[in-house]
Amino acid sequence: MTDNRILIVEDEFIVALNLRQIMSNMGFDVIGIAPDAATAEQLAQRKPDIALVDLNLRDGPTGPEIGAKLSQEYGTTVLFLTANASQLRDGIKGTIGVLSKPVDEQAIGTVLDFLVKHRVGEPASPPPSLRLFPSALNQEGANF
Repeated sequence: MTDNRILIVEDEFIVALNLRQIMSNMGFDVIGIAPDAATAEQLAQRKPDIALVDLNLRDGPTGPEIGAKLSQEYGTTVLFLTANASQLRDGIKGTIGVLSKPVDEQAIGTVLDFLVKHRVGEPASPPPSLRLFPSALNQEGANF
């Protein structure tokens, strides 16, 4: 899995460090932690394959904007990871879905496995903890 580069967009330091440790232990290459939009933009230059994005960051509710940009401009597979999942009722075009915090290591592993398979076009069933957005379900070539 070392060729799957992950960006964590999270402003809560302890949460971000915990996520980085979990993903590193699973063999993912975590390219960085972005607590705000400016840092996310800088780290996006490193071309992450997958991004886990919180909604409310150090610079305000910029997560949806960051997620859309990562997906549309960088081709990143974006999943929102937030305690405020209800704020994403209709989803964000181009992104996959939302996973509600708090999450444990097993949930992260299951979701990342799904995202990796989805990214390369392998059929995969989304885990029950993941709420897929309608736009993800309607994507041409979606293998769910």
